Amino acid sequence: MAAQTVAVSTNSSADADAVTDVKAVDLGPAAGLSCRECGERFDLGPIFACASCFGPLEVAYDLPSGSPEELKKRIEAGPDNIWRYAPLLPVPADVAEKPNLNPGWTKLVQADNLARELGVEQGKLFVKDDSGNPTHSFKDRVVAQAIEAARAFGFTTLSCSSTGNLAGAVGAAAARAGFRSCVFIPHDLEQGKVVMAAVYGGELVGIEGNYDDVNRFCSELIGDPLGEGWGFVNVNLRPYYGEGSKTLAYEICEQLGWQLPDQLVIPIASGSQFTKIDKGLQELIKLGLVEDKPYKLFGAQAEGCSPVSVAYKGGHDVVRPQKPNTIAKSLAIGNPADGPYVLDIARRTGGAVEDVDDEQVVDAIKLLARTEGIFAETAGGVTVGVTKKLIEAGLIDPALTTVVLNTGDGLKTLDAVADTSQATATIRPSLDAFRAAGLATS
Repeated sequence: MAAQTVAVSTNSSADADAVTDVKAVDLGPAAGLSCRECGERFDLGPIFACASCFGPLEVAYDLPSGSPEELKKRIEAGPDNIWRYAPLLPVPADVAEKPNLNPGWTKLVQADNLARELGVEQGKLFVKDDSGNPTHSFKDRVVAQAIEAARAFGFTTLSCSSTGNLAGAVGAAAARAGFRSCVFIPHDLEQGKVVMAAVYGGELVGIEGNYDDVNRFCSELIGDPLGEGWGFVNVNLRPYYGEGSKTLAYEICEQLGWQLPDQLVIPIASGSQFTKIDKGLQELIKLGLVEDKPYKLFGAQAEGCSPVSVAYKGGHDVVRPQKPNTIAKSLAIGNPADGPYVLDIARRTGGAVEDVDDEQVVDAIKLLARTEGIFAETAGGVTVGVTKKLIEAGLIDPALTTVVLNTGDGLKTLDAVADTSQATATIRPSLDAFRAAGLATS
């Protein structure tokens, strides 16, 4: 697709009238930005809120036309990463040739051992294990999208507010792509995530407070001259960033033989991943790449930060903010931006939003590790724990194809299971000591 000429500003402002420089921007099939609330259209640019109603903006496309079978062949012939879906993403056609971490195409594990434990029919339960991404979380997908928008709009510094995984993904992607990075995190994150974010050489700044405090600070910085030339991946680049989560939907359907799953269990932090997976599924249906059929989306939260779950179970349309208090810090967003949209999608698809407490999170992490050899971070414990709870409540059908998302690696959240995951025994180096410890098999 030809490059679009758009107004672009490196003054990271949500005000569309503030744009000054004009240049050609090539973001492939992306045709513009559309307000999710009022539908008003805007040119491609580093803006994230509607100038008319302040609703969130998202990417609108000129999607490929023609034979679905030809498009499938084109995708299947692509690289084993998210760029196989470049015709459906806001990226230039030559994206695979640029310096990038090339995330995606992670394993879809048929989890028969876990299925037996949960009472699910064999061959029907799958874990989409995104811990296999370059920095071991799904955030590599969204950052890869944001990098391409940052290049197109001429930004020189990449930044974000983060609960940990995003900070590491931005640091790594910026190092690979040649950007400066400066990322902001709550001061009390898990040490593993702090180290992983800092090791890439960019600036890492701890903010006293929780994620919502960090996000407010970044919103102030983005409107200040200090933020000139900065691309905040989850603020002024958010419309493009969010599209990376669609690739989870694309991969799951392709890995299932170009079929929609019947049920998906998705962790909720801001809610963006949940909404974008739904968007990806709808695009596949529209393009004729999968057969149209009902599917249900289930949201998973930790009880100590469950504003969307509380709203869903209370029958409310408004999500009331909470102060987070949970070991699942990657999901600890007390005021989720996409919370109301999660409620709409869960209700529209016949799904639900549920939560589990910290003890259930730990039990679920260990259950997944023991049955499938997958060591999930706390967010994965939330999705597995919620899946178990929904099956027991009769809300998930054990005879239908169900996909549970694990979005990160347990090595990042070791503290959650450290106390209950220790050496079975410590013995002298002798067979007699081994027998005395009762560890010898008969």
